[in-house]
Amino acid sequence: MTLKYLLHKEFLQIKRNSFLPKLIFVFPVVIMCVMPWVMSMEVKNVAVEVVDNDHSTLSQRLVHSIEASNYFIFKGMRPSYAEAVEDIEKSHADIVLVVPHDFSKQLATGGAPQVLIAANAVNGTKGSIGAAYLSQIVTSHVSADVTAITSKVSSLNLYNKRQNYKLYMIPALLAIVIMLMCGFMPALNIVGEKEAGTIEQINVTPVSKWTFILAKLIPYWIIALFVVTVCLLLAWGIYGLTCAGNLAYVYLLAMLLALFFSSFGLIISNYSDTMQQAIFVMWFFVVCLLLLSGLFTPTRSMPEWAYATTYVNPMHYFIDAIRTVFIRGGDFASIARQVGALSGISLLMGAWAVASYRKNS
Repeated sequence: MTLKYLLHKEFLQIKRNSFLPKLIFVFPVVIMCVMPWVMSMEVKNVAVEVVDNDHSTLSQRLVHSIEASNYFIFKGMRPSYAEAVEDIEKSHADIVLVVPHDFSKQLATGGAPQVLIAANAVNGTKGSIGAAYLSQIVTSHVSADVTAITSKVSSLNLYNKRQNYKLYMIPALLAIVIMLMCGFMPALNIVGEKEAGTIEQINVTPVSKWTFILAKLIPYWIIALFVVTVCLLLAWGIYGLTCAGNLAYVYLLAMLLALFFSSFGLIISNYSDTMQQAIFVMWFFVVCLLLLSGLFTPTRSMPEWAYATTYVNPMHYFIDAIRTVFIRGGDFASIARQVGALSGISLLMGAWAVASYRKNS
């Protein structure tokens, strides 16, 4: 009965706040409508210049192939490599392709002409991936003109056949929504009551710590269910993307992550005296959890010492599992390890949240 009245108080506080109800509705909409378009690791609009030393029909066909690509912006021809590099130094171009003098002659005799690709690697991702795209165009163009091809390689994209980056990012964006809704809001809630002095009124009542903590967590679990549902509906309505697996697993993973972040937010608030302190501490940990989770880059690309942190990172388990269910359509057996790890970490944080709350009775 006490829990019922405390929950009523929490929902009244959220309702009376002029900003929070708007945030709960607007935030998932903005995340799902904007972020899938901009959070893409695809490299496009790479500025390319060509130095054609061959001036043959075959070299012109190669130039036209580059012009027709959706990944490049053709910035024109340059008479020499030195002038093209000068354009790179002025940021007018990203990549320079140099066609050798005997390009067509070597192709005609079945040879493999040496084509130079010089890329601006200040932005390593853009330089390396852009050079790889351009290398593929040159290779396919040369292969089409060489009469004897010794071998052919065929590739098959499983699950995400069209390599749609939105399908890859949308499940992970659920983690960001849950993190901000269920992590920051409970933390700021407790600290806000500390600054207002209202938490002292709760501390002198016979309300147990478990009851008080549950009253603080349950509203944000309900909010998590709401925002996940909104995100899934937007993914279906805007992008035509639906979960390939069982939706129940998506909600199970979402609730486990919500339990972790709501508990973590309460822990931060229990050790913080001001909102500013809580925000800075929370933001520090959130950035670390995000960058080490595999949200943007594969975790296996990290050094061994950094990869070791993924074993205690709940975001890593969530993102790995949600992509398995949403994209691959995996069953419970395929995510059992992640669910077990996420459950253990979340329950541990929940117990810590209760233990760290200092109630003066």
